[in-house]
Amino acid sequence: MRQYAGNRVGLAVVGTVLAGLGAYAWLRGEGRLSDLPPKAKVLPAQLHRTLAEEPWSMWLLAFALLLLSLVSLRWLLLCLGWGRRGTPNGTGTAMLFVGLKNVEGLGKAKVRVGDDGLRISVTCPSEADMGAVVGKLDQDIVGRIRREVRDDEMSTVVRLHVRR
Repeated sequence: MRQYAGNRVGLAVVGTVLAGLGAYAWLRGEGRLSDLPPKAKVLPAQLHRTLAEEPWSMWLLAFALLLLSLVSLRWLLLCLGWGRRGTPNGTGTAMLFVGLKNVEGLGKAKVRVGDDGLRISVTCPSEADMGAVVGKLDQDIVGRIRREVRDDEMSTVVRLHVRR
């Protein structure tokens, strides 16, 4: 299982529960559940009276919940991998790991190839010698990966993430 599967599973569970509660509240409010009279109140009476006195508060609450759902949807889409540019390249990733084999604690390294060029992502611990890592990437590894994957003239973006 992938490292970030917890994000997807947790978000799917929360989304399903919230969608079920929303459907229940809507059905209860419309009186479509057989055991309740039509237009039954979902909120407690005191809270309902307080909100009825200020009608803009319901619109504000609805807007906040809509915004929260859109942010959650964006998070889910990013967790699923939508919006990533390019396709993973196993040969380039293997070459990257071989070139950085002396870096202690190297976490992740990925190479993606797309229409707009090559994208290299490396995650290192904070104890690693960043000067040596950048020097290896600049002098040696990136050029080899570019030649192996496509051509030597393709644009390349290298992202170096440092773990705390």
